[in-house]
Amino acid sequence: MNKQSNEAEDFNSLNVLFFIYKWKKQLAIIAIAAVIISSIVSLTIQEKYKSTVILFPATTNSISGALLSETNAQKTDVLQFGEEEEAEQMLQILNSDEIRSQVCEKYNLMAHYGIDSTDKYKRTKLYEEYQSNISFKRTEYMSVKIEVLDKDPNLASEIANDIAALHDSTKIHIQRQRANEGFKIVSTEYNNKLVEIQTQEDSLRAINRKGVYDYESQSEVTNEQYAIAISKGDQRAVKALEEKLKILAEYGSAYISLRDNMYMQRKQLNILKSKLEEARVNATQTLPQKFIVSNAYPAERKSYPVRWLIVLASTVTTLILALIAILLLENIKQYKK
Repeated sequence: MNKQSNEAEDFNSLNVLFFIYKWKKQLAIIAIAAVIISSIVSLTIQEKYKSTVILFPATTNSISGALLSETNAQKTDVLQFGEEEEAEQMLQILNSDEIRSQVCEKYNLMAHYGIDSTDKYKRTKLYEEYQSNISFKRTEYMSVKIEVLDKDPNLASEIANDIAALHDSTKIHIQRQRANEGFKIVSTEYNNKLVEIQTQEDSLRAINRKGVYDYESQSEVTNEQYAIAISKGDQRAVKALEEKLKILAEYGSAYISLRDNMYMQRKQLNILKSKLEEARVNATQTLPQKFIVSNAYPAERKSYPVRWLIVLASTVTTLILALIAILLLENIKQYKK
């Protein structure tokens, strides 16, 4: 059985070789024609130069959380490289409409790519051309690579470096919108707390003017003096101390309530003050959101097209199609006979 199958394979191989040999002149002509045509076509393709920027995302999102907050100081390191989640966030920002629009507008890419500004689908064509020449991808090392292809090597490097810079400004802009809202909320709460404490201080001063300064101490001392005055039979002193005790009894509970409440309110005010400082830092200060490993520079050699590969692929494909076409013709002839 194995011997018969091996003989069949050898027979088929010999048939293929014989078939190719039979049509060698035609195939040679087709191959030469494919080489010439593909070479001419490859020469008409616009040369493009590639520039690359490699960068790592940073893990720091909150400046105050990383640098000022005592609770988060050991959890966040401003010098630590980001991981998969941060790299995915970076890719989302790099692919954002905001960055794409800024790049297209700054370098007038619609005219640069030869797109008619009156075309009905001009933006669609612009964005398709943008995506075909500018790409972002995550590497195996959790870094992000920005690649820009363009016929002008200087422009390619400028666009790549600008996109890397726009990542920071775009991310900071997004974060600052939220940080400003947070700062407004904390600032409002802080000011409200100040007004509340001021109102309580005014009420406490009114009680102080009645003669109540330290209810517990005053009450203890006054009661001792009152007992001594009674034991001595000093009615004048007894009457004066009774008036003091009456005032203490009338305003004592209010004094204690205000004093204890103010103690709690001041603790909350201190917490709000620290949060206000953190919110102010987040709303006004910035830190780089990335670590640039490699900046882009003008390429000295073209990256596209690879002409020899185009010629080789075209020639091989043409020969395969030619063999299939000849084989079909042979089968049709045999079928007719």
